Amino acid sequence: MTFDEIVRKRRSIRAYKNTPVERDTLLSVLEAGRLAPSARNRQDWHFTVVLNHELRTRLAQACNGQTMVAQAPAAIVMWCGKEDTMSCKQSAATVDCSIALSFMILKAEELGLGTCWLGAFNAGAVSKVLDLPAGAVVVAVTPLGYPDEAPAVRPRKDGGSIYDFRE
Repeated sequence: MTFDEIVRKRRSIRAYKNTPVERDTLLSVLEAGRLAPSARNRQDWHFTVVLNHELRTRLAQACNGQTMVAQAPAAIVMWCGKEDTMSCKQSAATVDCSIALSFMILKAEELGLGTCWLGAFNAGAVSKVLDLPAGAVVVAVTPLGYPDEAPAVRPRKDGGSIYDFRE
């Protein structure tokens, strides 16, 4: 599968099969994130993989009751050790974890896994469920597993309405 095919095929998955994800497959997804670029190459990200069902159930509650977090056989929580602002005034934690998670969800698609980038969660509750260190910045959560649905393509804006060339 080419990169363009992966990008076009990827969908947000909200229903998962009850099939465990193999450890080597999980490691391949995590490795894609590890290789992502980060601000000043600080690599201050952490990818917490939650396999325990009881913990995923508690995590689902911290994610505003999104039951797909508990249904999937795994969930990944993206977080940084501390907040840092880049010279452009953007959060390095948010940017770095977002780049890494983007790489990871595309790798997951290549491997036949589904994901759903969650931004709807209570960061403090997620930190508490996972007993993260004080100052941890939770950026995103995604369930991870084999899809039990095949969502249709969602409409996308026309390229001409978002591409802007300055010559």
